[in-house]
Amino acid sequence: MPAISNKNLSDLIGNCLAVNGVLMKQHNHTTANHEEYFPSWVSRHERRLLVSASLAKSRPHLVVSQDRSGHFRSIQSAINFAGRRRIKSRFIIYVKKGVYRENIEVGNDNHNIMLVGDGARKTIITSGRSVKNGYTTYNSATAGFGGQRFVAKDMTFINTAGPLRGQAVSVRSSSDLSVFYRVGIHGFQDTLYIHSQRQFFRECYISGTIDFIFGNAAVVFQNCMILVRRPLRGQANVITAQGRGDPFQNTGITIHSSRIIAASDLRPVIRAYKTYLGRPWQAYSRVTIMKTYIDNSISPLGWSPWLRGSNFALNTVFYGEYKNFGPGSSTRWRVRWKGFHAITSASVASRFTVGSLIAGGSWLPSTGVPFKTGL
Repeated sequence: MPAISNKNLSDLIGNCLAVNGVLMKQHNHTTANHEEYFPSWVSRHERRLLVSASLAKSRPHLVVSQDRSGHFRSIQSAINFAGRRRIKSRFIIYVKKGVYRENIEVGNDNHNIMLVGDGARKTIITSGRSVKNGYTTYNSATAGFGGQRFVAKDMTFINTAGPLRGQAVSVRSSSDLSVFYRVGIHGFQDTLYIHSQRQFFRECYISGTIDFIFGNAAVVFQNCMILVRRPLRGQANVITAQGRGDPFQNTGITIHSSRIIAASDLRPVIRAYKTYLGRPWQAYSRVTIMKTYIDNSISPLGWSPWLRGSNFALNTVFYGEYKNFGPGSSTRWRVRWKGFHAITSASVASRFTVGSLIAGGSWLPSTGVPFKTGL
């Protein structure tokens, strides 16, 4: 419908989600075993292929190397070459060890790209764009990923703008069914922009200061290290700023079986700065932290309002904590908002697992990346 506006289209989709949400509640729809679940349109033969496939052992199609031993010296050149292929099957780009000072972008129509490095300490992509340097938050990203089923493995992305430059994104992803495995993502404010769609992070290191994991994707961080850095004087750290603006959107952030700790620069001055698990970027912000170690850098209140003294969204957010441990994990002194939940029920917590939140059992097996579907 060419005459329809973006706002009207968003309203129509929101209405459809609302109707569907009511119907889903009436039918009490659940999936018994997510580990064996595949969509009905996947044949039995295809299911066997998905379960047995392992991209980790596949040979690369292109090699990027700074010593001229590969096909290209820049990662973007390899991505552009891959984007011109006619058949959009899995395309693996091996990036040899080195520091690549460039901004990279995988376009929305460049599907099934996989970047594989030599390790998070050896293959490093870095740039220093920031809002104070004239870029939008969106365009400040060192790396942006849009095409479906993007995978990054064994490399690090850094935004070097520093704390004085404001919003400066290291990784921005709107890639549906994307996976980040053993990846480092480092910056200060707005480090990781989980823009939209379904995403999975496993055994990743993510560091920052203000709202450094933000966006409106459906995303699970599993077995990850969340590192809180030292902010500027007078600032407070906030780990998440989730952007769910409609109660029927199936988005949210889950941090599962991970570690939330102070980075080495914050540890000596930990008492001088407040650190919070999250704050509501939008009215229905949703974050769940489960079975995760939380150190003493986190404020006993746990969660922060969007602005000091503001009551915005305190009753409509969903901030949940389930079976966490460590000196900062106690919920005794947490905020008394209607939107905060000290979860005690396994059935409630299960709504935010890999199997439920991102239906990971239907697409993660094909990546070869380890994952746990349930609690």
